[in-house]
Amino acid sequence: MFVAATILPAQSELVLAAMMVSGRFDTAMLLAVATAGNVLGSVVNWVLGRYFSHYRDRSWFPVSPESMVRAETWFARFGPAVLLLSWVPIIGDPLTVIAGVLKMRFLPFFAVVVIAKGGRYLFLAAATLSWLA
Repeated sequence: MFVAATILPAQSELVLAAMMVSGRFDTAMLLAVATAGNVLGSVVNWVLGRYFSHYRDRSWFPVSPESMVRAETWFARFGPAVLLLSWVPIIGDPLTVIAGVLKMRFLPFFAVVVIAKGGRYLFLAAATLSWLA
């Protein structure tokens, strides 16, 4: 779950669903651990964005200049609420990096990301459990 929230490619949803289907794990514990790991990965992205913000024009920076402009526009328009999209594949991880680059305060960042990531896993768990029923 942690790796899936960083800029590295990984699938956390399939792992969580498979663990739930196996019936060997407590669902509440799975949700707590999945959410915590995914949020921690987003926090790492935020820290990296903050620390490496002065390198944002370099070719190796993990967010392209086009994505930076688009995300900055979203942040200017919607504020911290844009991070409710942090769970979305492809765009979510760069949003958490850009929140760091834009020096977003940590507590609002953390609160919105917990809601977004936790909400995604709750939805996934409900869908998985309804499929099993």
